Amino acid sequence: MLTDTKKYVVAALFAFLIPTSATAESSSSENAVPERLGFVEWLVLEGTGLRMKARLDTGAKTSSLHAVNVEPFMKGDEEWVSFQLPLADHQDEDDADGKDLEEVILEFSLPVERTVKIKRKGAPSQRRFVVVMDFCIAGTSHKTEFSLTDRGKFSYPALLGRRFMRDDNILIDSADAFIAKQDCEYKNLADVAEEHAG
Repeated sequence: MLTDTKKYVVAALFAFLIPTSATAESSSSENAVPERLGFVEWLVLEGTGLRMKARLDTGAKTSSLHAVNVEPFMKGDEEWVSFQLPLADHQDEDDADGKDLEEVILEFSLPVERTVKIKRKGAPSQRRFVVVMDFCIAGTSHKTEFSLTDRGKFSYPALLGRRFMRDDNILIDSADAFIAKQDCEYKNLADVAEEHAG
């Protein structure tokens, strides 16, 4: 017959050796094999069907999205921001099908999650609005924070940073691009333009 002290030791040892379901779940998610993506992949903005090239950049913490005419406004007690994404900025893609995209602009209005101060080499610091957006990459839906800035002079309209990689368990292969094993559904630029033409 076990004494009270021995019962306690056995119970403690049993609890230590057999993890609770919560511990097992967190352990399995921590040990999950990360998804391997290239340093450039296709991203599709959900709700628009617009596909764009995204650079996956471990040097950036927050993701960034090309946006112009970024304007804050109040909606009740909340700060929101409106911004535009001109399709003409995507004419380097091969699926415009001869469409004139100059006048076609996607309009967005979203709550402001926060603002960030970005230090820029050789230029003044810049404050940017950050919004949460849904998108698809490698056949899977994701949600992350994007800072809004004019990326018209950059090769990639979207940049995905470390916060996305950490939260969604992504491993980047810096030597390769477009290695996602699955695709996201998207519309070609001609169809997007047709839907959003004024």
